[in-house]
Amino acid sequence: MGSDPSPGPASFDDDDYPAFTMGRAAEMLGTTPGFLRSLGEAKLITPQRSDGGHRRYSRYQLRLAARARELVDQGTALEAACRIIILEDQLAEAQRVNEQLRDES
Repeated sequence: MGSDPSPGPASFDDDDYPAFTMGRAAEMLGTTPGFLRSLGEAKLITPQRSDGGHRRYSRYQLRLAARARELVDQGTALEAACRIIILEDQLAEAQRVNEQLRDES
């Protein structure tokens, strides 16, 4: 896979390792490849590409996609769902940083 690191035991635990093909990701989420493409177009997730140009998704990206599907299934427009998820992700990161700062004090 060219510049991709060789998969090894550490890759299995890496949330950011692009382990899943588009077909497998869609199957795991119970959605279509088109839905995953639409998340890319909405800039929620940007899958890595294999040497052959195929999209590859990480577990972290699949969690975001699953949350998007949940919101869309509840009637939220795709663009709004993506914005909600981005804000949720930013809030979670800010909370992690605050917790770290508290622990260091």
